[in-house]
Amino acid sequence: MTNILEVNNLHVSFSTYGGEVKAVRGVTFVLKKGETLAIVGESGCGKSVTSQSIMRLIPNPPGQIKDGSILFKNKDLTKLKEKEMQKIRGVDISMIFQDPMTALNPSITIGEQIMEGIRQHKGISKNESKEKALKMLQLVGIPNAEMRLKQYPHQFSGGMRQRIVIAMALICEPEVLIADEPTTALDVTIQAQIIDLFREIQQKTQVSIILITHDLGVVAQVADRVAVMYAGKMVEIGDRRDIFYHPQHPYTKGLLRSVPRLDKEGELLPIDGTPPDLFSPPAGCPFAPRCDFAMEVCQRIYPMKTFIKSEHEVDCWLQDERAQKLMAR
Repeated sequence: MTNILEVNNLHVSFSTYGGEVKAVRGVTFVLKKGETLAIVGESGCGKSVTSQSIMRLIPNPPGQIKDGSILFKNKDLTKLKEKEMQKIRGVDISMIFQDPMTALNPSITIGEQIMEGIRQHKGISKNESKEKALKMLQLVGIPNAEMRLKQYPHQFSGGMRQRIVIAMALICEPEVLIADEPTTALDVTIQAQIIDLFREIQQKTQVSIILITHDLGVVAQVADRVAVMYAGKMVEIGDRRDIFYHPQHPYTKGLLRSVPRLDKEGELLPIDGTPPDLFSPPAGCPFAPRCDFAMEVCQRIYPMKTFIKSEHEVDCWLQDERAQKLMAR
C-alpha cells in the first residue's frame, strides 16, 4: 500500500510560565492508504498534540512546531500558510474531536451543521448539499434522515451525536480521518456500535484513519497497525498482531499486562512510577526509571531504532545485539 501521510521527526513544544514543555519529541510514522493506524499511550504522552499538529490546530502561541515535516500529497503541511491549510483541513484531512457533547453547536440544526462544510469547501447549492447530508446520515446509520436534519443536538443521544460528528467529518469525502478518542464519552454498547461503524465506513470509502486512543480493546478490534507513544516519543510501531502477541518494548508489555482479560485470572499489574517531566525530558530512554530491565546505558543515551522485521520497529536497548548476547549467556 502507498503512503498517504508521512510524519518525519516532528517536534512540538509549548511555552509556559514554568518553561518549555517538549510535548512531542521526534515522532516519525507513516499512514498507508486505506488503513487504520492506532496511536496509543497513557494520558499526556503526546497523542492528541500529534494529531492536532497534522491538522495545524496547535495554538501559536503558546504551541509551536519546532522541527520536522508532515507530508501529504508531496506537500509539507508545516510550511503551508493558514489560507492554504484551510483548503486541506476538513476537505482532504478531517478530524473527529473527543467529546461529541460539545462538538456540536446547540443553537443550529444538525442539517445546517453538516451542510456548512461542504457548501463552504465545494461551493455547491443548498439542494445538492442537502442530498449529500441525507446520504451521509444514512451512511452513519441515523434513521429518518429527512426529519433528523431539522432537529437540534439536544434531541439526540450521545451515540447519535457521535454519528453526526462522524458524518460532518466525512461529508467532503476526505482521504484521511483523524479520530481523537471517539468512544471515550460513550457507554460500552454504543462504543461497539461506533467501532462497527468505523469498519463499515472504511470498507465503503477507503478512507485512511488515525485512531487516537488509550483503549487497547478498541485498538484490537479496528487497527491494522499500532504506534505506542510514551513521553512524546513513539517507542514501538508494528502491525496489530506484532504489538498484541509479540511486543518488544517493556512499556508496551506493561500496557498489555494492565488490561483486564476474560481468558486470564488474577490481579491487574499496573506500571509502577510516573512519566517523566517534559519540562526537562531525560537524555536516555524516558521509560528507564519505570523499567525492570533498565541498564546504565538506558539512563544516559536514547536507544537506536531496531527493526524486528520490516513493519515492526522498537526503540529499546534490550534489542541491541550486545544486549542480546549478554542475555543469551
